[in-house]
Amino acid sequence: MKNLAGVQFLDKMESFSVHSLLLALFLLCDLRISFSQQGFCSAPSILESQPLYWKATNPTLSPAYLQELPGFTRSVYEKDHALITPESHVFSPLPDWINTLGAYLIAPPMGSHFVMYLAKMQDNSKSGLPPSDVERFLFVLQGVVTLSEMSGIDYKLEVDSYAYLPPNLEHSLKSDNSATLVVFERRYAYLENHLSELIVGSTDKQPILETPGEVFELRKLLPTSLAYDFNIHIMDFQPGEFLNVKEVHYNQHGLLILEGQGIYRLGNNWFPVEAGDAIWMAPFVPQWYGALGKTRSRYLLYKDVNRNPLL
Repeated sequence: MKNLAGVQFLDKMESFSVHSLLLALFLLCDLRISFSQQGFCSAPSILESQPLYWKATNPTLSPAYLQELPGFTRSVYEKDHALITPESHVFSPLPDWINTLGAYLIAPPMGSHFVMYLAKMQDNSKSGLPPSDVERFLFVLQGVVTLSEMSGIDYKLEVDSYAYLPPNLEHSLKSDNSATLVVFERRYAYLENHLSELIVGSTDKQPILETPGEVFELRKLLPTSLAYDFNIHIMDFQPGEFLNVKEVHYNQHGLLILEGQGIYRLGNNWFPVEAGDAIWMAPFVPQWYGALGKTRSRYLLYKDVNRNPLL
């Protein structure tokens, strides 16, 4: 009887120990969920909300199973297109800017007639001016900047805000804290009796335009009048939506994916892309996009317009 009682006692103790261990592991995991964003027990809270375009400035550099592979990059450069992904960005001080680092993603040496770059402004930073006769467009991805023009008017630009600066307009951009901009610049193609003007706005103030035969949502950030030799489009795709037209045209494109992920066709190549990726498309390269994933896909697109390609 004593041996049986002892066995029963040990069984109860073993059961108690297992239950205690499971309870302790549950509590530990619960604490780690509360205080950690990584690890086996961790999980992000469904109540957390991230700032708009946070993934474009904090992208996934590469799939987890390839992060330790030396030399790995998704970036590709061909004669008529390029995919520039975040792990291959190279930042250096921007000429004539103060406390600002820049990474040129698209530039004439690759075949473009415009530049597209990221500008990371630090504490007490200030922009320089573009070269003579060069127009500038900027879009705020992160932080807040103040745009000042010579008339004395200041504009506060937050995330999703933008500004177009016509050529030779005296202006400055300042930031007291960190801010990230995507900037487009090109030499202005003057047209007789037409002059572009300063424009300041935000995406959410622009109407959704009709896109016959297409399902995506389109906003244009600049006027379509002849004074402007390029435009900036914001294009939204819900998961599973795609371009109906398979585009081949003379216009050049510079593109930055702001949200989501999908598949981009460039020439005969098909690229998985995500927020933070930049794309250059030369004239007449076949191009197409389809959105994947579970969330909206949004990208910002440069397109030259309103000029005769012979000029």
